[in-house]
Amino acid sequence: MDWGTELWDQFEVLERHTQWGLDLLDRYVKFVKERTEVEQAYAKQLRSLVKKYLPKRPAKDDPESKFSQQQSFVQILQEVNDFAGQRELVAENLSVRVCLELTKYSQEMKQERKMHFQEGRRAQQQLENGFKQLENSKRKFERDCREAEKAAQTAERLDQDINATKADVEKAKQQAHLRSHMAEESKNEYAAQLQRFNRDQAHFYFSQMPQIFDKLQDMDERRATRLGAGYGLLSEAELEVVPIIAKCLEGMKVAANAVDPKNALDCSSTVPLPQDSHVLIELHKSGFARPGDVEFEDFSQPMNRAPSDSSLGTPSDGRPELRGPGRSRTKRWPFGKKNKTVVTEDFSHLPPEQQRKRLQQQLEERSRELQKEVDQREALKKMKDVYEKTPQMGDPASLEPQIAETLSNIERLKLEVQKYEAWLAEAESRVLSNRGDSLSRHARPPDPPASAPPDSSSNSASQDTKESSEEPPSEESQDTPIYTEFDEDFEEEPTSPIGHCVAIYHFEGSSEGTISMAEGEDLSLMEEDKGDGWTRVRRKEGGEGYVPTSYLRVTLN
Repeated sequence: MDWGTELWDQFEVLERHTQWGLDLLDRYVKFVKERTEVEQAYAKQLRSLVKKYLPKRPAKDDPESKFSQQQSFVQILQEVNDFAGQRELVAENLSVRVCLELTKYSQEMKQERKMHFQEGRRAQQQLENGFKQLENSKRKFERDCREAEKAAQTAERLDQDINATKADVEKAKQQAHLRSHMAEESKNEYAAQLQRFNRDQAHFYFSQMPQIFDKLQDMDERRATRLGAGYGLLSEAELEVVPIIAKCLEGMKVAANAVDPKNALDCSSTVPLPQDSHVLIELHKSGFARPGDVEFEDFSQPMNRAPSDSSLGTPSDGRPELRGPGRSRTKRWPFGKKNKTVVTEDFSHLPPEQQRKRLQQQLEERSRELQKEVDQREALKKMKDVYEKTPQMGDPASLEPQIAETLSNIERLKLEVQKYEAWLAEAESRVLSNRGDSLSRHARPPDPPASAPPDSSSNSASQDTKESSEEPPSEESQDTPIYTEFDEDFEEEPTSPIGHCVAIYHFEGSSEGTISMAEGEDLSLMEEDKGDGWTRVRRKEGGEGYVPTSYLRVTLN
């Protein structure tokens, strides 16, 4: 079925329908344009939101960035930012593929439609002109026939009138003959005009207009097909970004699952991180010695009162406490009011443990810079040798300023490395001294054997790298009771293990409250290290006690 055959007499209907189709195309283009504006505004707001909540400080300067919770939140913000980028991509694709292309296509369709309807109106005008000529010839023929009949009647009346002269009769007959001839010519002209109009009318309705209508039908069908394809582009633009959006959502899910205060994972890899709680300890562990018990001083008896060995301000050996940056009363008492500190180059304003870590960090940075300068000096020397052997490649003298600057930097960095090494050694000695004070009532756990290789997977968070290289304490210190309350602990009801552990080294538990273990022995974890270097375990054969944490590889339930 086609328009030329079925709708041959619906010129105005087709004109309205084709105009409606083009209007619909323009409306869809306008809709998509406003849709792209919505997507762009949405993406812009998302990016502004992400920028608002992203950390302002670099990760290396922000202690909170070490926690898995903060890392997951930053990862979620980054995924939202990537999601916003996909929304911008959708807006761009719709703007180019739909708005621009369909707008251009709509203009082409409008020009084609205008051309077809102008052609149809010209054909209609020609047919109307032919019909007017036919009507004029018809009226002329009718008028001439009446005139001829009237002239014939007049000649016949004069011919019968006896009073009429012969000349009048002849004149009337000639007039009647003339009118009859004119009527015959009008008849022939009318017949010819009628034949020509019928031919033009048949051509108009059976050939000319059907062709125009078929062209309009083809144009409208092409427009509808293109519009349908435009509808499909709306969903295709979304489907193209679905895989990336799915990755963004999966990334958010991974970030959410990475929040684990006891076993955090890096959001960008599968490398295990320290526990969030342990991160907090590492960030803020002061390294100060715990204050001893305050003894009762009896003022009712006249006696010389000596300072308590365990008082806050006096060391256990009875000597006056040194007032240094790391042994001040205000820092040994954790609940005292904090005084304002002045930042120093050797970080002596920090607690001993934090000072040691910062010095270690600065030492590593200076060592890397020193190695970089050394490598650069070697490269410049090689380049200078090449210039000396091949002068056309460059002037060896031009490298002298750079070599001199590099040597100056190397000397400066060596001095800084030596300075930080001295400060680090002093800080480590202070940390060990404070730990010795803290363990005056408790035996210090032995270090791992020097001949045994360090085990990176062991739970040695409470032991320092430098401490592992120190000589183990004497047997007398190992024989000292670790906790006076051990016996009371073992008299309580047995508790369920909170994990298991493996002995990395052999340990002979000779002190009260300790327990012996063999290298490679599986043990049940009963109580975690509380910061003193000892962990409570239970053997499979029975018996519980404390062993050094650095001798264990611990896995929590």
